Amino acid sequence: MTKAELINSIAIQTGYDQVTISQVVESFMATVKKNIIKGEAVYLRGFGTFGTKTRAKKVARNISKQTSIVVPEHRVPSFKPSSFFAEAVKENKID
Repeated sequence: MTKAELINSIAIQTGYDQVTISQVVESFMATVKKNIIKGEAVYLRGFGTFGTKTRAKKVARNISKQTSIVVPEHRVPSFKPSSFFAEAVKENKID
């Protein structure tokens, strides 16, 4: 599902126009990104948690040049689904 399909689906379900839904979705994504960049997690009960994970420093290989490079420790965005959401996916249950 693309963002446009998501906006269209929400607009049909709620009866609001697509412009309003688009603004809400964009605001939601901007808020989540801003908080994750600041290092704060976003908890959505019954859905999951948006946050970051720290990747350790490691040595990687550039196979084409036969060299080693050091990849420094860094943070990456992550999502951990709630147990209810994970169980629903596992059982293929749609509410």
